[in-house]
Amino acid sequence: MKYIIVLVLALTSAVLAQNDITKYTTKFDNIDVDEILKSDRLFHNYYKCLLDEGRCTPEGVELKRVLPEALETSCAKCSPKQQEVSDRAIKYLSENRPEEWKALKARYDPDNKYAGDA
Repeated sequence: MKYIIVLVLALTSAVLAQNDITKYTTKFDNIDVDEILKSDRLFHNYYKCLLDEGRCTPEGVELKRVLPEALETSCAKCSPKQQEVSDRAIKYLSENRPEEWKALKARYDPDNKYAGDA
């Protein structure tokens, strides 16, 4: 009986650990995305990173790595905060930086499957 309990606990831990792996890291969730979007200098650094035209910060590298899958899966592995921030960023870009938004869509959503007309 004792071994069964240990086995169940081990399996439960493995399942919980696996569930954690299926989510994107939250270590960058405290970044002020609004500050980045509204600052020409900061925005263009990330923008160039995403288009492979400039150097990337660790946050930029992570964003570039997960962005295609996040788009394809409607951010299924995103935390609630990541989902909210991505929705806000898309709205801001489409309304305030239309040329950059067009270039990012051409790169990451050329068939207009994920973001629609936003």
